[in-house]
Amino acid sequence: MFHVKKMEVDDFPFAVQLANTLNWNMAVEDFEFMVKLEPRGCFVLFHGSERLGICTSVSFGRVGWFGNLVVKGGYRRGGAGSLLVRHVIGYLKNKGVETIGLYAYPHLIRFYESFGFESDIYFLVLQGKAVFLRTEGKVRKTKKQDVPEVINFDSQCFGVNRKKLLEPILLDAGNFSYIATENNGIAGYIAAKVYDKMAEVGPLICHANQVEAAVILLKTILSGLNGLAVSICIPKKETTLLNMLSKAGFKEDFRVVRMFLGPAVAKNCIYMAESLERG
Repeated sequence: MFHVKKMEVDDFPFAVQLANTLNWNMAVEDFEFMVKLEPRGCFVLFHGSERLGICTSVSFGRVGWFGNLVVKGGYRRGGAGSLLVRHVIGYLKNKGVETIGLYAYPHLIRFYESFGFESDIYFLVLQGKAVFLRTEGKVRKTKKQDVPEVINFDSQCFGVNRKKLLEPILLDAGNFSYIATENNGIAGYIAAKVYDKMAEVGPLICHANQVEAAVILLKTILSGLNGLAVSICIPKKETTLLNMLSKAGFKEDFRVVRMFLGPAVAKNCIYMAESLERG
């Protein structure tokens, strides 16, 4: 009999091992961060005492995000994945979430549609090496005193307050973050999480008419990350940014579809994902 339990510390090694069967390159620290963000929203699927699958989620008020979903190969067509999806939906709905977002591999679109999710837009996951790029514009490093204003700006564009996610990223001295300014206000911001020899760029958010600011922010952060392997999740429709990244040597690794159960968010802005797991 399948049953679902809240993810605990001793589940992390299993979660890492299972996730990395899909080449996700995850570490224990990734699941530590997810559980810290949403202590009761990360789950392990069991059959008796055997661990079979994992899934994660995070809630930001009326919006939630469905992250990692992995089930052992022999159980993927036996209802195990569906059980985890229903469990996460129930958990988030019980917290008052009205919209649940996720990024789906194209071959899983129909699977998520069966739960009521609807496709939004394609995102491309790019890989490359950060290089120094010449930049001009009103961009500066994010300071500690800027963080509340950045979070407020993000809330206006994303639609809900993501303080619990963004604050630890922006305040981590090992990460990178920049803001673009206009008329003494924020026109956009970008952040990158830095690991050992690689970095994950995102989020980037700008007003819809601030393409130039988005380009400058992206060039600036890539210059700061010079030499590191970099991963970026960017909408297919952002052709100006994609052209710039292509010229810098970035190539598509794979693509996903953003899907929503409920009203869509982050629609009227230039938006790059923070991560596939958290939106």
